[in-house]
Amino acid sequence: MPKSTENAEGATWPLPKFRFEVDLGDELKGISFQEVSGMDVESQIIEYRNSNTPLFSSQKMPGIAKFGNVTMKRGVFVNDNSFWDWHSQFKMNSIKRRTIVIKLLDEDGNITMQWTLSNAWPTKITSTDLKSDANEIAIDTIEIAHEQLIISNGK
Repeated sequence: MPKSTENAEGATWPLPKFRFEVDLGDELKGISFQEVSGMDVESQIIEYRNSNTPLFSSQKMPGIAKFGNVTMKRGVFVNDNSFWDWHSQFKMNSIKRRTIVIKLLDEDGNITMQWTLSNAWPTKITSTDLKSDANEIAIDTIEIAHEQLIISNGK
């Protein structure tokens, strides 16, 4: 793959998605995950019909934005309970919210795209399944709720 995003004819290459890292707040930076999914946004639809409209139908307008939960999967490491420690911080209906940054990197480790999740907190943690005849690594899954998704290109 060429170092540049353009080949000799000037055509551009799509970005590969296999090299990325995640910052889970100030104390947890550059964490490697096996998979990150669910970075989506949806606008609710408001249907409205003005009383003097000659058309016998409603107009559709964009409403409140709704952000899907982001799911992250990573390998289990000895003495690393960072997901569980964060989730256990629930106190009287409140939790420490974080800004999470997901960075897509190029072959030199430079940021090509970045997704920032604002006011993020864990809603669900799923520990690995255990099988005596498996030939796989142990994987933990964390589901993150957030209130805003900001996408930026490079730095």
